[in-house]
Amino acid sequence: MTKQTCSLVVLPGDGIGPEVMAEVRKLMTWLESKAGLSFDVHEDLIGGAAIDAHGVPLTDEAVARCQDADAVLLGAVGGPKWDNVPYDIRPEAGLLKIRKDMDLFANLRPAIVFDALADASTLKPEIVKGLDILIVRELTGGVYFGEPKGISDLPDGQRRGVNTQVYTTSEIHRVGRVAFEMARKRQNRVCSAEKSNVMESGKLWREEITKLHQAEYADVALSHMYADNCAMQLLRNPRQFDVLVTDNLFGDILSDEAAMLTGSLGMLPSASLGLEDAGTGRRKALYEPVHGSAPDIAGQGKANPLATILSFSMCLRYSLDQGLLADEIEWAVQDLLGAGLRTGDIMAEGCTCVSTSEMGDTLIKALDAIRKAA
Repeated sequence: MTKQTCSLVVLPGDGIGPEVMAEVRKLMTWLESKAGLSFDVHEDLIGGAAIDAHGVPLTDEAVARCQDADAVLLGAVGGPKWDNVPYDIRPEAGLLKIRKDMDLFANLRPAIVFDALADASTLKPEIVKGLDILIVRELTGGVYFGEPKGISDLPDGQRRGVNTQVYTTSEIHRVGRVAFEMARKRQNRVCSAEKSNVMESGKLWREEITKLHQAEYADVALSHMYADNCAMQLLRNPRQFDVLVTDNLFGDILSDEAAMLTGSLGMLPSASLGLEDAGTGRRKALYEPVHGSAPDIAGQGKANPLATILSFSMCLRYSLDQGLLADEIEWAVQDLLGAGLRTGDIMAEGCTCVSTSEMGDTLIKALDAIRKAA
């Protein structure tokens, strides 16, 4: 049987990034031996590691490799070592660069509460149990990229900071399409969040999402919500949401809030997608865990690799057309959590604390057991 060859660029990054990415590499080896896949992997530098080696947080050569790959896997970037580098070459600028250069406009942030971790949330278990939200955040427009921006000195001695919130019809429609398409594969509901009551960009957002819905996605249930009310509703009744689509700024805030409903950032994956290629149907894509580089525990075997593993599962699903393999990985995560295995960030009474590598090894054993039972 001919193996499917998948070209990947791996960017381990900083802090715990290399440790959690090592567990994904183990999983790739297992998939090559068990699932008929072959991975052509190129590893490169991003963030502080790239600053140390090249003087910039991401080289143009690395971006070119990412553009040509089926997908990109990222560990984490940043750390106090680089706190004093110039702002335009800070580690996080590498992440902004790859998103912008690859035009990764749609950020997918699942907020899923695994049954075994319902008690880890700061909300009552009955509020969050069974939670499964997908936030679709517009990633390359809005206030983070709008012009003019900057800090200037005023004649009276004061200083003024300016950022500009800008969106166009096409930017809103393309992220809206991703949200509606994702909803069709879930519970068929989309909630769009903005501030149309006080912001012209929010008014445009609501009008254009409504037009897109009427023209192409009338079969999907659409609701609208002001972003501040949405923040409140995520705490009050988060299970009312299926797919939540919003702009760059509100998406940044709301997705972090939703992440904390689950009890641990160490469990949450994400994907950033570009447009579909008209010829191949392939989307440029970057997959990364939601958590940061956690330099305080780097190199100690304490990091939770499951968010990075689940990000790779999203890669299998959305970039490599391997939905069943993605399901098996997610089932294996459920199984090992149900068996009481925990890294320190999700440790609970009566559970067994394991290291980063032990969690990865156990996951592979769980996958073997799923295969044998099938």
